[in-house]
Amino acid sequence: MNRALPDVRLRVPTDEDAFAWHRIFADPEVMEFHGGKAAELSVYEELTARQRRHDAELGFCLWTLVDAEGEVLGFTGAQPWPREWGPKGKIEIGWRLGRAHWGKGYVTAAALTTLERVRAAGVSDVVAMVRAGNERSIAVTRRVGMELAEVFTHPTTAEPAHCYRLAL
Repeated sequence: MNRALPDVRLRVPTDEDAFAWHRIFADPEVMEFHGGKAAELSVYEELTARQRRHDAELGFCLWTLVDAEGEVLGFTGAQPWPREWGPKGKIEIGWRLGRAHWGKGYVTAAALTTLERVRAAGVSDVVAMVRAGNERSIAVTRRVGMELAEVFTHPTTAEPAHCYRLAL
């Protein structure tokens, strides 16, 4: 990227962040590659609680992404790959951002901060799983130095799921 990246903060998700994530992810455009619609609020409540545990136990999690004014924009961070298919045993970085904030460099800035934090926590390499048509996320993987390493078939959609890797 040739432009300066915005200032972002990553914080451990709070109980209140579950409500913010639920609201932000209610946008079908945001959820296009994540099932098309937001999950029930209880899913985000469990997810934020799990991320607090990850942060306490691992030193990293899916952090709440906030801008300089403190507005919740979405999440960015890392967690152990949670599924039985794909890159089992790997640490996955990921992001999801509210539509109003796309194209402003927030995810790239937050992903770079995530990489610094997971490296400091002793992680030696990371993956990012991205659906084949998700060009925005694929562009972020490239911006942070990741390379396509493997393609898995998503078990429920039968679509290709690209696995990008980066040695830290």
